[in-house]
Amino acid sequence: MLKIYNTLTRSKQEFVPRQPGKVGMYVCGMTVYDYCHIGHARVMVVFDTVARYLRHAGYQLTYVRNITDIDDKIIQRAHQNGEAFTALTERFIEAMHEDERALSVLPPDLEPKATQSIDDIIAMIAKLIEREYAYVGGNGDVFYAVSRFDGYGKLSGKNIDDLNAGERVDVDNAKRDPLDFVLWKMAKPGEPYWDSPWGQGRPGWHIECSAMSTCCLGNHFDIHGGGMDLQFPHHENEIAQSEGATGEQFVNYWMHNGFVRVNEEKMSKSLGNFFTVREVLKQYRPEIIRFFILSSHYRSPLNYSDEQLDDAGTALTRLYTALRGVEIIDAPIDEEYKQRFEQAMDDDFNTPVALAVLFDLARELNKAKANQSERVGQLAASLKKLGGLLGVLQEEPDKYLKGQKQRDAVAVGEFASISLSNPTGTASVTGQINDEWIEQKKQQRLEAKKAKNWTLADQIRDELKQQGIILEDAPDGTTSWRRG
Repeated sequence: MLKIYNTLTRSKQEFVPRQPGKVGMYVCGMTVYDYCHIGHARVMVVFDTVARYLRHAGYQLTYVRNITDIDDKIIQRAHQNGEAFTALTERFIEAMHEDERALSVLPPDLEPKATQSIDDIIAMIAKLIEREYAYVGGNGDVFYAVSRFDGYGKLSGKNIDDLNAGERVDVDNAKRDPLDFVLWKMAKPGEPYWDSPWGQGRPGWHIECSAMSTCCLGNHFDIHGGGMDLQFPHHENEIAQSEGATGEQFVNYWMHNGFVRVNEEKMSKSLGNFFTVREVLKQYRPEIIRFFILSSHYRSPLNYSDEQLDDAGTALTRLYTALRGVEIIDAPIDEEYKQRFEQAMDDDFNTPVALAVLFDLARELNKAKANQSERVGQLAASLKKLGGLLGVLQEEPDKYLKGQKQRDAVAVGEFASISLSNPTGTASVTGQINDEWIEQKKQQRLEAKKAKNWTLADQIRDELKQQGIILEDAPDGTTSWRRG
């Protein structure tokens, strides 16, 4: 029985889809004026994992994640760059998709763009005006009348009276109430615009998601997700707009992932602790980043640090090492581990506990390998399949451990200058540390061991280790290697 923590009710609830066997899920996507940061990566990975598991559970899922490709920040950045806003957004949409592919994030079923949804946005605004939830302000903008919606604040737990008390006086008097928010903004000279019944302009941010989600999934759907920072005012405003326009309940289950913190401080540009996905990928392999994100429960704060990512890399290496040297057979998932994994994921997608199940499975696999048990094949297949539900352990183990899939050739030890001992003395070796070179050093060490030159064998091993190459001796006398 899947249970989801519903922000709307502040409790875990049994998940019951509106239509048996079918699920509609909408997640707020990126505003594409810059490269994705680690906070975006968390949203991508968390809801990709939710989507993978819902499909594993047998649901026919329609996953929608929008793209905001018009807003103030986009217009400002394009103006600074001296380029059309469409050129800017197209470039960063492609960059976003590249980051997603690196992190093994599967594409959503639908990816609507705000600029392609203008007609739907205008139709929803017109409906809100007709139902007296919206009005044209003194400056020509169209505003939502917050006081008209009785349920405002139910998602975030905020009270309208308290919000009014803390709101400063609106100096331009364009709005009837300081809490009212814009639905349609009149275009300023030189800005992009679309024609509407209220004049040339563009949509406000909040109305975009209401229009795109309901057009893709219907007026009432199952799950709406996004970062915790969107809970208020964005998601609160989505509810007011959507339910005001349709007269129906908007969403049944609201899911919000926690903030990303850097060395125990909230990530922000002002603190200088702001990291893009691309910056992090220069230091860490994509699967390590994904594993790191899943190692914390999605609702908990995620503390980003080199130490945490190093730990994630070490942990992932343990799992791949268990799979190394095993022929993966086509076998069903071991029932005991399958039940434990599903029990963890059914408890509000508890990925840390699900990962713990993988480590228990890896330990049993290692024992089975040592004992040459007949269960090796099934245990390995189970580990790989359960890992796949989290989007990890899909590389060939030997290649992963040897680091052959580093992104953009940012490989450990590339074009290094090193000094290694060999059977004829010490030589300076300058060049690329590739697989062939490492195999040569491994063979030199093997020959040293055969000659019982343990000092030289240990020296070669230690010097390789200094270059990030870890040698692993097996009980049968064979030696494999991986990048540390």
